[in-house]
Amino acid sequence: MILTDRITNRIRYIFHLLLHDLCGLDIRLTSAYDEYHAWEGPRFVYSRHPVSGELFFAADPLLFERGIHALELKFSAQGGYPSFLQTYQPASALPFDLFAASFFLVSRYEEYLPYMKDEHGRFSVKESISFRHGFLGRPLVNIWAGMLREILMRHFPALACTGTRYRFLPTLDIDAAYAYRQKDLFRTAGGFLNSLLAGDFRGIGERAAVIAGLRKDPFDTYDRVMELQKKYGIRHIIFILFAEYGLNDKNISVHNRRFKGLIKSLSDYAEIGIHPSYGSNSNPGLLKVELERLSAVLNREVTLSRQHFLRVNLPGTYRNLLNLDITDDYSMGFAARPGFRAGICTPFTFYDLDLDTETPLRIHPFTLMDGTLRDYMKIGPDEAMNIIKPLIDQVKSVNGTFISLWHNESLSNRGRWSGWDKVYEQMIEEASS
Repeated sequence: MILTDRITNRIRYIFHLLLHDLCGLDIRLTSAYDEYHAWEGPRFVYSRHPVSGELFFAADPLLFERGIHALELKFSAQGGYPSFLQTYQPASALPFDLFAASFFLVSRYEEYLPYMKDEHGRFSVKESISFRHGFLGRPLVNIWAGMLREILMRHFPALACTGTRYRFLPTLDIDAAYAYRQKDLFRTAGGFLNSLLAGDFRGIGERAAVIAGLRKDPFDTYDRVMELQKKYGIRHIIFILFAEYGLNDKNISVHNRRFKGLIKSLSDYAEIGIHPSYGSNSNPGLLKVELERLSAVLNREVTLSRQHFLRVNLPGTYRNLLNLDITDDYSMGFAARPGFRAGICTPFTFYDLDLDTETPLRIHPFTLMDGTLRDYMKIGPDEAMNIIKPLIDQVKSVNGTFISLWHNESLSNRGRWSGWDKVYEQMIEEASS
């Protein structure tokens, strides 16, 4: 039983996430003193003011408010970890409002405030408080939930806090199913010309050999994916870009029979989700067409998604997905740096701050993307595990879900991705152990 001054949607949402989802507890909220004092089980107070003799967590105003406004966040250390939204209440079990701070992170409160967008119209990692204050690599919400669990267990030793279990979920994006195969005459001719102008005669020879059927297409790494699944007992989720050709959308034609056949074959050993096109982020009608086309190929409803280029603009992107009955999205992460964009490594539901309500859309935050290491951070394959392993260890330490984002292209072991196939298997081995 939790006594609070007033029960708001924000309080319902974050208390359920922290206490039910992360601590495994059934909870009951009340604002009635008589009901609270009649309760004979474990109980505590979440309020501006303490109640004599009761376990007390001092509350910041954030969870009692409606609307969005700039907050002055002052940071300090708590248990060796950063904290903010200090409460300055001597009687409080913690010197900061763990519930409000967790809500700030998972609701992506800062992404509703004015910010400078990057070249793809995204919220930049450099704008985030987690990057600026050095805790992007730590799942603070999970860590804080662990602190909360310890406090409750000290006060109520008979309390059964089951918590969560560690999981590993590998995901794969297919932006380009093939490097050379199944492309129309215009794109093939353009590819030859570009290689010629660049003096890439090796590329010309490789393209010609693949088209002639003398060599396997370098992006055709699907047998390797299946091999790793069998070896480590894992199952991928594969997100497929199934859109008309465009500047940032360069997969095989949606009308190509063999591309459709590939998608059907992949669905036999992996779960398939939509990878909405670059332009669909601001065009719900286009998203609807792409989703219907992919569903028609699979002959079943598609309910999973990950945004192309990780273009998430809140709340619009998620509202578009909800309107098309998408149930789960895997876009929550930064392109430029690995870590925990929402401060959490456990799936959670999207809270629409503009409407001040919880939605049924399930958000699955990923921790690491191949292109982040190779393209943004300029990390080589020999150094990659020095970044990857500590992140896996962080997720394991809080019994979270480690979600990786890789591409079929980066398993090719060719060109710019030489050596990265080995990194992928090392990551899987480490994450699966």
